[in-house]
Amino acid sequence: MKPVSDHLKEELSILFVGFNPSIRSSEVGHHYANPNNRFWRILYEAGITPRKYEAYEDANLLEIGYGLTNIVQRPTKAADEITKEEYEEGRKILKRKIEQLKPKLVCFVGKGVYQQYSGCKAVPWGAQKVSVVPGTIDFVAPSSSGLVRMKMDEIVEIYKQMTKLIVK
Repeated sequence: MKPVSDHLKEELSILFVGFNPSIRSSEVGHHYANPNNRFWRILYEAGITPRKYEAYEDANLLEIGYGLTNIVQRPTKAADEITKEEYEEGRKILKRKIEQLKPKLVCFVGKGVYQQYSGCKAVPWGAQKVSVVPGTIDFVAPSSSGLVRMKMDEIVEIYKQMTKLIVK
């Protein structure tokens, strides 16, 4: 399985951070490519993107100020296959990326992603009171995986909060 390329540049409005690529994403080389993943629909319904993008258009998000990466680059069937060592290494690499690129807001797509990154156990949805990297906003959003049991409208409402925090 091959990793999926990051889509990054300096001073993004939002950097989206997932756990790691799915097997499907690895096969096609694009983020959030599993048909059961609702990432692209959520961004559109929350008003973050002007239209519903498809996974093969993931690099085009850079044009509107958004980037994509993962805390761990190794593709797996499920996040529970990621090792403690992979998280430790991924945390350091991700922190360096954020320090160098200085995104305005870092959206962690899944509470567990932020818990692994920050070391915090109790994490509320939305903007965090303190960010790991000063000068950015850490924002925790529900995972877009089809396995998440939250109602779609509840997920979209949490993502909508980002639109009030960023000014393009």
